[in-house]
Amino acid sequence: MKLISFVIPCYRSEQTIEGVVEEINSVCQEIMEGYDHEIILVNDCSPDNTMSVIKSLCDKYSFITGIDFARNFGQHSALMAGLRESKGDIVICLDDDGQTPPMECVKLIKALEDGADVAYARYSHKKHSLFRNFGSYVNEEMARFMLDKPKELYVSSYFATKRFVVDDMIRYENSYPYVIGLVLRSTRNIVNVDVDHRSREVGNSGYTLKKLLGLWMNGFTSFSVKPLRIATVMGCIASMLGFIYGIIVIIQKIILPDRVLGFSSLMSVLVFFGGMIMIMLGLIGEYVGRIYISMNASPQYVIRERYNGKDNKDF
Repeated sequence: MKLISFVIPCYRSEQTIEGVVEEINSVCQEIMEGYDHEIILVNDCSPDNTMSVIKSLCDKYSFITGIDFARNFGQHSALMAGLRESKGDIVICLDDDGQTPPMECVKLIKALEDGADVAYARYSHKKHSLFRNFGSYVNEEMARFMLDKPKELYVSSYFATKRFVVDDMIRYENSYPYVIGLVLRSTRNIVNVDVDHRSREVGNSGYTLKKLLGLWMNGFTSFSVKPLRIATVMGCIASMLGFIYGIIVIIQKIILPDRVLGFSSLMSVLVFFGGMIMIMLGLIGEYVGRIYISMNASPQYVIRERYNGKDNKDF
C-alpha cells in the first residue's frame, strides 16, 4: 500500500483541528482504497490549547505525530518541519481551519497519478475575508513576477506533491523557507485542480498585515535577484533623468541668463534621488542581512517537543 502523509500547520486551531483529522480519517477509510496514511500536526507555538488537542489526538491515533515549536516561526517553517517528518509516497498539505475540505484530496491524488508532480487546489469561490484575498492576490502576482510562476497556475495552501519533490525541498536549510519557491525550483510539471472552499466557522485567519508583509519580503529576496536588477534599472533611469534635467538647466541659463532657477525644483530633485538611493541601499541591506543570518546558522524552526503518544521525546 502507498503511504500518504498529511501535513497540517496549526495555529489557534484548538476548536477546528480535531474535526479536520476526523474528516481525513473518514476519507481515507471510505474512499481511498490501496492507500495507508499518516498525519503530521505542527503547532506553531499557538497561544491557545492547540498542542493539548494535538496530544490527545496522538494518544487516540497511532498514525498521528505532533510537533511543537519553541516559538512562532510561521506557516512555511511549519510546513518544512512537517515535510521533513513525513514518510509518504505522496504528501498533502492543507489548512487547520477546515476551509480546505480533506475529501477533495482524492482529486489532487488523481492528478498526481495522471502524471503531474505537484497538484495545487484552485477555488472557484474563495470564502476568505477581503483582506486575506488581497494578500493571496499580491502573493500570486509576486510569485509570477519574481519566481517566473506560470500565469495560469494558481497557488494555494492546499496541494499534493510526489516524494521526490519533497526530498528536494527539504534539502533547503536556510532561515527563510518559501514553499512555492522551493516547489518551482524542483519541478514545473504542476497542475491545478478545481475544488470547493468552505467558509470559516470558527476564529479568524492567523495572517496579520505584519505576517503578510514578512511573507512578501521573504518571497522577494529568498529565491530571486530580480529586486536587485530592478534597483539597478531604476538607478540608471534616475541618473538619466538627472542628466537630462541638468542639460535643461544649462540651456535655460544660456537662453535666459537673468532668470533665477527655483529652489523648490532643486529640492524636489534632491528628495527624489535621495529616496531612490535609500530604497536601493535598503534592498541591498536586506540581502546582506539575510546572508549574515544564514551564515550564523539561524534555524528554520526549533522543536520543543515531538509527540506521538507512545514515544514522546523532548528536544
